[in-house]
Amino acid sequence: MSTACSGVNCLGGLPSGAVDSTRSLVTLLLHLVRLGSVLVALVLLGARAGAVEFDAVFKDRVLPLLAKHCHECHSHAAKKSKNGLVLDSATAILTGGEAGPAIVPGDPEKSLLLKAVRHTNPDLQMPPKGKAKLSEAEIAVLVEWVKQVQPLKEAAGRAGLDWWSLKPLVRPAVPSGAVSGQRSAVSNPIDTFIAAKLREKKLSPSPEADARTLIRRLHFDLIGLPPSPAEVEAFAGEFQIGNRQWAIGKLADRLLASPRHGERWARHWLDTIHFADTHGFEHDIFRTNAWRYRDYVISALNRDVPWQRFIREQLAADVFYPAEPQLTAALGFLGAGPLDTSTQSTAPRTFDYMDRDDLVTQTMSAFASTTAHCARCHAHKFDPIPQEDYYALQAVFAGITKSDVPFDEAAETGLQRRHWQGLVAAADAKNSAVLLTPENEPLVTRWEGVHGKTAGTEWLSLALDSFLSSDGSTLKREADGSVSAGGTRPERDTYTVTATTTFTSVTALRLEVLRDEKLPMKGPGRQDNGNLHLSEVEVRLLGAGSTNATRLKVKRATADFDQAGWTIQHALDGNEKTAWGIHPRVGESHLAVFEFESPVKLAAGARLVVALKQLHGGGHLIGRFRLSATDSPNANSETAPPLVAAGLKLSCEQRTAEQRLAIAAHALRQHAQAELAKLPAPAQVFAVKAGMEPKPVHVLKRGDIAKPGQRAEPGALSALADLPARFVGTKREADRRVALADWLADPLNPLTWRSAANRVWHFHFGRGLCDTPSDFGRMGSLPSHPELLDWLACELRDSGGSLKHLHRLIVTSAAYRQSSKVEELKSGRVEGGGQPTSRAPFNSSLLHPVNPSTPSASDPDNRLLWRMNRSRLDAESFRDAVLAVSGRLDLTLGGPGAQHFQLSKGPQATPKVDYTPFDWDSPGAGRRSIYRVVWRGIADPFMEALDFPDAALLQPTRPFSASALQALTLFNNDFVLRHSEHFAARVEQLGTDTPSRVKAAVRLAFQRAATPEEVSAMAAYADQHGLRALGRVLFNSNEFLFIN
Repeated sequence: MSTACSGVNCLGGLPSGAVDSTRSLVTLLLHLVRLGSVLVALVLLGARAGAVEFDAVFKDRVLPLLAKHCHECHSHAAKKSKNGLVLDSATAILTGGEAGPAIVPGDPEKSLLLKAVRHTNPDLQMPPKGKAKLSEAEIAVLVEWVKQVQPLKEAAGRAGLDWWSLKPLVRPAVPSGAVSGQRSAVSNPIDTFIAAKLREKKLSPSPEADARTLIRRLHFDLIGLPPSPAEVEAFAGEFQIGNRQWAIGKLADRLLASPRHGERWARHWLDTIHFADTHGFEHDIFRTNAWRYRDYVISALNRDVPWQRFIREQLAADVFYPAEPQLTAALGFLGAGPLDTSTQSTAPRTFDYMDRDDLVTQTMSAFASTTAHCARCHAHKFDPIPQEDYYALQAVFAGITKSDVPFDEAAETGLQRRHWQGLVAAADAKNSAVLLTPENEPLVTRWEGVHGKTAGTEWLSLALDSFLSSDGSTLKREADGSVSAGGTRPERDTYTVTATTTFTSVTALRLEVLRDEKLPMKGPGRQDNGNLHLSEVEVRLLGAGSTNATRLKVKRATADFDQAGWTIQHALDGNEKTAWGIHPRVGESHLAVFEFESPVKLAAGARLVVALKQLHGGGHLIGRFRLSATDSPNANSETAPPLVAAGLKLSCEQRTAEQRLAIAAHALRQHAQAELAKLPAPAQVFAVKAGMEPKPVHVLKRGDIAKPGQRAEPGALSALADLPARFVGTKREADRRVALADWLADPLNPLTWRSAANRVWHFHFGRGLCDTPSDFGRMGSLPSHPELLDWLACELRDSGGSLKHLHRLIVTSAAYRQSSKVEELKSGRVEGGGQPTSRAPFNSSLLHPVNPSTPSASDPDNRLLWRMNRSRLDAESFRDAVLAVSGRLDLTLGGPGAQHFQLSKGPQATPKVDYTPFDWDSPGAGRRSIYRVVWRGIADPFMEALDFPDAALLQPTRPFSASALQALTLFNNDFVLRHSEHFAARVEQLGTDTPSRVKAAVRLAFQRAATPEEVSAMAAYADQHGLRALGRVLFNSNEFLFIN
């Protein structure tokens, strides 16, 4: 979760962890060099848009008089800022203090500073009484300066909008011509843009990589797995004898059509939005249903969901696509980040603002590559984003809460559920237009024929002998025969009631959970939202004088209302993790009936012992309840209210209109609930519960929750001239998310399309055309090929938002197919690509003197792409490659995450997570890395050593490190050791002697034939140390670890 901007954070201008401080400083200096002006540099470092410190009037005339009269109480030099006001810079004056900005640019009469120095208000006088008042001449200087501020501020604002990423997106013309030395005529538009830049620097592209290098490159880039030896041979044959462009295109099409593609690229997106399977923070609780969002992303990328729809599904699938309930999983985007549940209970207002801050940061960074969150405490220091824009974005998310959300995975099931739920809603609302229709009349008639005679069943409250709480709740008998629960609210509890009845035979028990003004949300549960979770109901018969109770069999349970996914049947399923719930219909009484398998005979002195188990946790306990019994031979779920019972005693002709409507509502509600109970239980995803009344959001002065300013209206950024800055018609929560999704997905939004195109390029070349993919602002980098970035953004937008189209265009380009070797032709030396940073370029001049006429001298960082960038396998690709070559890769698609650790109860809310004792031969151990459970606060040491990112932070790029710890991990970790054994067993079966097995091992690991020298050396090593040791060596070799 992002934090308030400090001076350092604002200077960096990037999400925490995105770029280290050294790189931020270098980026800043490069900007200043490009701008070529020390004065501009000072403005960028010292002022935000609208600052006028360097205006001569302010510097020469205003500042001295403020220093004379005001700085004693309002300056950094004096270390005083009464009422939060500092008056030693124009920026500070524009920001103001607790009462707001000190001046209104262009309007002296409305400026607090002028009102104060004129002493027109006895409660607002500066300097204070006892100090010399400003002269009329001095006040006139201030008046004249305030009049000048507005045009200066507007000019600065216009300059702020004139930034490459904010300009309208227009498809640039494709350059003509080709660079000298090009292998063939340029046909891919990408290559013409690259060639034009190379031509400017008098550079030539590198030769095309060989077939084996290319197929490894495409396999790891597009699906994250190595090719098999057979696939390499087949591609090499097509590459050599046919059209190479055709062979590359055919390979790209095959890989893009593979379900493995979505698994590979989903990981990039999940990094970008800091997705994990736990809450993080102190209460790092496991989210058992978070995985469904991960599966949604995989599916969406495999189906090539258009980018604009991808945005809309993740922000408001429930509103845009109500007929596709399975898309509820997409809302997991809004639940992807950390959740500080400790703050949620102890400081709810702070929690709300901080949680919305994370949503704003995540959404705008991921989809628009902007750092809007840097405007939380003040206007953005470098980009034209005022505080009002930031809080307008917060207001979009003011009506949602994060939790598990039920949904139907099958559209037909969802259709039926919505139909029956609609009928229940109509029954609750007594909507005669829906209930009293010809279609419903047979249902009511049939129900009356079956249940009419039992609607008047007599229920008698049980006479309570005792009632006990297992975990410390205080139970109290009430005058109406009910029992209320108070005192300490434990996480879980079991109420045990011992009671008698005057009936000699009992056919059913009725449990009423009762509304109570003293309960949260008026109950009937004790949880803060008024809900309860009844896990299990057990009924026993205790004979007179006996201490051994006999458990009674309950054949059926029904209720007047079931929470989605929390039906009354769960109270009989023997599973303590499931339960009956009644949310969202809190604040009203509910009841459930439990029918015995056969009538229970009660001898004199016999007692019933009823256990109400509430074991789901979270304080979901019953707040007030009453138990009743009946001896009716036809007792069932009938729980007719008095108006229905009275009407059923009359003929149809004798019933009033009110009774007819009540009977129809009751009958159709029961019928609908019975049909709902037949449907499969809904799936769940950790996402957001929508539809709440949006909470008020205020512009916080200096980001301080104790200093709310004006109320914020939902909206987005005001810097884009072609799109609205504020949304209209957004009183409902859902409308706000829809408006933001439409704003982001709009074809006129230049940020969205540039951001998406740049991310795709980044993960193919290891570095974006703009190499700060989540920050297109002034503290990010400038694009190396701005025209190419705009052309790709337009191509993505105009091709219908197809990412696969963009992938294919990129991987079939000559630029992508280049060799990664550093060809130093004039010195006669060829470098093998050097040591990369992820897939960022390597500056070979750091190792060897560079001939000044070579590409390494002209473009040492390879920003002009005269060669391909070499890369090391990321943590997932390495792990998956080891699984693949050892024959242990499990390609099961989707499903709950694999827990590669031992889990046990911790001393507090966070459980104990131990990665050491995990058995790598257990079920799920061989699943792809995308399906690992990622514990936010307790990282997997093996993956962490290989630079798997911190899931508490937004990670648009993978960090790269090289350390002794990595070498030790790769050689000694249990995962590597065990799979070296599996690899050895596999190659054992592929050869008859050590040399033939060595050849098989090299073919599997490197996808090529071993040289005679390799066979000789490796066979000798294997004979001495075994094939398992050889496997460890191969897994640790550069040829296995790197993509050339």
